[in-house]
Amino acid sequence: MKFGIDRLLTEPDLLRELDGRRVALIAHPASVTAALNHSLDALIAAGVNVTSAFGPQHGLKGDKQDNMVETGDETDPTYGIPVFSLYGEVRRPTGQMMSSADVFLFDLQDLGCRIYTFVTTLLYLLEEAAKTGKSVWVLDRPNPAGRPVEGTLLVPGQESFVGAAPMPMRHGLTLGEMGHWFIDHFGLDVDYRVVAMEGWQPDGPGHGWPQDRIWINPSPNAANVNMARAYAGTVMLEGTTLSEGRGTTRPLEVLFGAPDVDARSVLAEMLLMAPEWISGCALRECWFEPTFHKHAGTLCNALMIHAEGPFYGHDNFRPWRLQALAFKAIRNLYPDYEIWRDFPYEYELERLAIDVINGGPALREWVDNPDATPHDLDAMAANDEASWITTVRGHLLY
Repeated sequence: MKFGIDRLLTEPDLLRELDGRRVALIAHPASVTAALNHSLDALIAAGVNVTSAFGPQHGLKGDKQDNMVETGDETDPTYGIPVFSLYGEVRRPTGQMMSSADVFLFDLQDLGCRIYTFVTTLLYLLEEAAKTGKSVWVLDRPNPAGRPVEGTLLVPGQESFVGAAPMPMRHGLTLGEMGHWFIDHFGLDVDYRVVAMEGWQPDGPGHGWPQDRIWINPSPNAANVNMARAYAGTVMLEGTTLSEGRGTTRPLEVLFGAPDVDARSVLAEMLLMAPEWISGCALRECWFEPTFHKHAGTLCNALMIHAEGPFYGHDNFRPWRLQALAFKAIRNLYPDYEIWRDFPYEYELERLAIDVINGGPALREWVDNPDATPHDLDAMAANDEASWITTVRGHLLY
């Protein structure tokens, strides 16, 4: 199969459409060809007139470890072109940035999750391109979590940099498809094109991530496909006092880690409440001592998620419900536990981080309500999931 970048580089008719035009590239470390050449190098080697580059959160080099660690603008030492940061002084491209090119090639590997900020970066680019008459091409890449949809829709008024629009946590689209939905939803008048993948089978072997392609971290803590599958649930740990495994070699692949929570008891409580929400993966008790971040230098008990190998059930693995169930179990076992972390999160200073992450307070309120049942959350999410699937059906390219 071919990703969008590989099609662009190997199809002369596509390349010719860039002749005589100034081109910008939005990229990160996973923006590579099938031969593992970075897209910036490959485009320039192919004779494309690349006049600027842009880096999203974590930077073009992917060197910024944590959230809210900004990247500055710089000049590329090899090509002498400006490299603009879209996670620094600004997150929305400025007029000066947009003036640096005529066509903007968007080549970011996504994880299929609303909170992954590359989704919002795409929206901001489309909005600015509409204002300035620029063209945007998405060089499409797989959604490694595949087509499944899960989670409640973001509540209008709860938008943020990790919540661009009323979509569920696990959206089931590629970024090329997402661009079409953004244009439709927001009524944007923009010259937009998707260089679609060739041969991608979202429901085929690999369940979204093709088995013949190498995984490269699109951000520092996205280390493998298991993380990409679990992320629509485990990302919620960022809004809690519980460790998501940062400071270890397997971040965002655990349901929680904490020095004062008994993992076996939590798992037993989860099995009592909603055993069907644990299907599609294996949960394994483990221990870790983070070298940095939450609980640094302290031994933590945890549950590791294995949505991989023979344990993975693509059609019944539901990471958002799984993570919600872990929170509910902890709340039942430890009623006074301070689960929710109150701190500035992705430039939101007033709302609780967990509410920013979920696009509203519904999940937190469900966890904290002793009378709320798994059925209540399931019914709420199921309606939103069905609505989203219907809404985006016409934008699917594969």
